[in-house]
Amino acid sequence: MNIDELAIEVEGLRLRYGATDVLHDVSFRVHRGEVLALLGPNGAGKTSTIEILEGFRMRSAGRVDVLGTDPARGTEQWRARMGIVLQSWRDHPKWRVRELLAFQGSLYEPYSTESIRRPWEVDDLLAAVGLTEQADRPIKVLSGGQRRRLDVAIGLVGRPELIFLDEPTTGLDPKARRDFHELVRRIRDEYETTVLITTHDLDEAEKLADRIVILAAGRIVADGASADLTRQIAGHDEVRWVEGDEHLVREVPDSTAFARELFARGGAEIRELEIRRATLEDAYLALVRNSESAAVESVAVMPEPNGASR
Repeated sequence: MNIDELAIEVEGLRLRYGATDVLHDVSFRVHRGEVLALLGPNGAGKTSTIEILEGFRMRSAGRVDVLGTDPARGTEQWRARMGIVLQSWRDHPKWRVRELLAFQGSLYEPYSTESIRRPWEVDDLLAAVGLTEQADRPIKVLSGGQRRRLDVAIGLVGRPELIFLDEPTTGLDPKARRDFHELVRRIRDEYETTVLITTHDLDEAEKLADRIVILAAGRIVADGASADLTRQIAGHDEVRWVEGDEHLVREVPDSTAFARELFARGGAEIRELEIRRATLEDAYLALVRNSESAAVESVAVMPEPNGASR
């Protein structure tokens, strides 16, 4: 694929603190206009990965290209092409919503060129994120969901080509989460923005992402669309039934075919048939468990400097 069609390309990324590897040979791509979810449990390395992509953390090894630039050498003009929404916000209680966005937009004006978009008009941006009615309110009176929409507005104010959303719905109630998900879809569909979202919520990743990259213990353990990942890694269905006086359980790759064979063989003797189909959640939890167990075992057998084992 032509490199111009990629927003992010990561190959062999590694991050080490002292003798501890936080990221191990991480490689993935994000295509322009795509929503990619970097999914994994707390401590998997998601935030470290995007901090490297944003240019805020230095990598130990590997190659990283974001919008055609190595983040370690990114200029202010390069940064102006990106938007960032952090896990938590810094309150600006004395600002009103419109005032803060107008100020933030003014910071991007010096970098506007033919290749770097001009910042949003404030009223248009307020409408885009659903904050028109809150435009003249102090930020301190906004609800949690409204405050998160403002965070996204700040990330979008420079009309970025690429936006990073780091655990964006943590702490939101169900309605606010649903509204936020709709906003992310609009960012992609209407404003042609590439989105990289980190989350530990599988349901959120399935709803939002064109593709999911699963990170566990600092390693990528799966990469693909939700439906593809389910087919590739979801494992076997569980079938439960009663035959005669026996309660039986079997894990099978194709529960429909197994049920047909079961009834053809047992007929009226088969009762209380239950099928639990494998889900992406099952696969995700199994992958995370296995990866974390492997990481623990790796540390356990690592030789000490004097040749002894732990």
